[in-house]
Amino acid sequence: MAPLFSWWGKESHGGTPVVVKMENPNWSMVELEGPSEDDFLITSPSGRRRDKGRGKNAKQLTWVLLLKAHRAAGCLTSIAPAFLALASAVKRRLASGRTDADADNETDGGREKENPTVKSRFYSFIKVFLWLSVILLGFEVAAYFKGWHFGAPHIQLDYLWATSFGVKGLFDWLYSRWVWIRVEYFAPPLQFLANVCIVLFIVQSLDRLILCLGCFWIRFKRIKPVPKECAIDLESGEKGFFPMVLVQIPMCNEREVYHQSIAAVCNLDWPKSKLLIQVLDDSDDPITQSLIEEEVKKWQQEGANILYRHRVIRDGYKAGNLKSAMNCRYVKEYEFVAIFDADFQPTPDFLKRTVPHFKDNEELGLVQARWSFVNKDENLLTRLQNINLSFHFEVEQQVNGIFINFFGFNGTAGVWRKKALEESGGWLERTTVEDMDIAVRAHLHGWKFIFLNDVECQCEVPESYEAYRKQQHRWHSGPMQLFRLCLPDIIRSKISIWKKFNMIFLFFLLRKLILPFYSFTLFCIILPMTMFVPEAELPAWVVCYIPATMSFLNILPAPKSFPFIVPYLLFENTMSVTKFNAMISGLFQLGSAYEWVVTKKTGRSSEGDLVSLIDKGTKCQRGVSVPDLEEMKAEIQRKEQKQKASKKKKHNRIYLKELALAFLLLTASARSLLSAQGIHFYFLLFQGISFLLVGLDLIGEQVD
Repeated sequence: MAPLFSWWGKESHGGTPVVVKMENPNWSMVELEGPSEDDFLITSPSGRRRDKGRGKNAKQLTWVLLLKAHRAAGCLTSIAPAFLALASAVKRRLASGRTDADADNETDGGREKENPTVKSRFYSFIKVFLWLSVILLGFEVAAYFKGWHFGAPHIQLDYLWATSFGVKGLFDWLYSRWVWIRVEYFAPPLQFLANVCIVLFIVQSLDRLILCLGCFWIRFKRIKPVPKECAIDLESGEKGFFPMVLVQIPMCNEREVYHQSIAAVCNLDWPKSKLLIQVLDDSDDPITQSLIEEEVKKWQQEGANILYRHRVIRDGYKAGNLKSAMNCRYVKEYEFVAIFDADFQPTPDFLKRTVPHFKDNEELGLVQARWSFVNKDENLLTRLQNINLSFHFEVEQQVNGIFINFFGFNGTAGVWRKKALEESGGWLERTTVEDMDIAVRAHLHGWKFIFLNDVECQCEVPESYEAYRKQQHRWHSGPMQLFRLCLPDIIRSKISIWKKFNMIFLFFLLRKLILPFYSFTLFCIILPMTMFVPEAELPAWVVCYIPATMSFLNILPAPKSFPFIVPYLLFENTMSVTKFNAMISGLFQLGSAYEWVVTKKTGRSSEGDLVSLIDKGTKCQRGVSVPDLEEMKAEIQRKEQKQKASKKKKHNRIYLKELALAFLLLTASARSLLSAQGIHFYFLLFQGISFLLVGLDLIGEQVD
């Protein structure tokens, strides 16, 4: 009897069709695209699907296996070029010879850098653990081949054997002494520190879980701030609330992005007689100064009420710049102050969606809008930042705004009541987080805040690890400076006990101090050390399950980022070294706590907006002040060429702390492999690789 199926056609890969020829006349021939085991669909003349399980035979299974083997071979062939490209990148990185230490010894805009001896203390601390782990790994490997491969479940047996029975040689005697020392002296304090970090980890995870539940409740009940109905404005004749608004754009040497923020603010839909724009330029580059001043003059000719202001004495960074601008006489006429950084592009209706919340709400001091990112899909680093910042805005800021009426001001894309700024003491230059400083003082004076999750303001996130690392250092050292300064004021303030508890424990200690402390200590120091002192243990749920759950919760506000959940978990632990170092610097007032470096911008976001918005007309251009399209395109091409030329002069750097921790974790993973600890081995291996990639600056923007 002839077989039911016969297969013909060449072997295929990808989308090449496979033809199934049916020798039974009661069944039709079907042509399939993209062959796989699930694709063999057989239909009868009635159009019904026949159970594929019944039609399988040896030839079919053989064909499926051959197809899968062919696909696997195709994947394997792509692995080799990927590894070669990675090896080439590593070779270039090592040949460049530029490390983070070299970068830190350079000057930034004439500002003196931190003493290298102070900055190297933390690196020396990590190197001690690295060399200790290398020595212990060699010791453990030798012991393993001698049969001394003990794990934590055999602690008592190891201890009794090492102390009660005789030993045969010098190495056996040394190893038995080492087992006794680690049981008696190393394991107890290490286990105690591990338990403390586990408790802090659980508390912080519960706080994050409560925030997520609060966000779910807000979505379920559709809670959001709603402004009161506004009457017709007599002067403009429009329906709405149109008080006097001052818009400030502080900037410093940001040639790539100044024009887009100026253009966006000049196109705000607000009565011109009630809007004044201050461009607060702190640039020390004469060319940048002239470019910004020329841009302001162009918009003045277009009819915008805009002023250019440059400080002669440039003290206090951004806080000093804003403080100086608020001392101008004409500022007294304005009731509200909107602030935008140089890379922010508010929509024309931004003020109409934020300012009305102040009407008949005299206790409201701040309205904060959400950030959105034009370059969130540029590379892996920007995708991971988008996950973090989406959680920060949609969960942390929104929940605190709805239930507590307090959160940290983000420094931009917000509108302040000028009276709240003045009663709180104005802008102070005592920390590198002037935005959080003014928010804390305003809250202590009884002012309330509103966060608008549905009002977005476009900006960009750092595309290079160097810029992101410096930004995170400032964001995590500044809060610890502020905590030292504000703690007495918080205790003496007249706010409720609950608000004091929220500000001291939740806002500062738990989210700004405890989080970087346990993240670095637990996963970068204690976990690898438990591989060499197995008597101190970390349970699997601490290493894997809770971190995975927290990463899942963090990624919920950015659901399109789910494929990056594992890189996100590993990268957050990798960033803990920078955040921990910054937290210690701020807490103990080390030199780097006062380091302010302007985050580098690319201006990438403006180019697409410029060309698209030019077509809408000359009166509503967000990114250009000259209505000539051809001239604008030429300007864009010149900018692209200039950016390419500048990139050739830059170097990706090697980060010594991250590299030292990479080798520490990889050494610990090798020790874990000897004791067959499954989940710990995989975590240490992948976390070590993550540190290695970051240490070699293979994440983020790649330059020659």
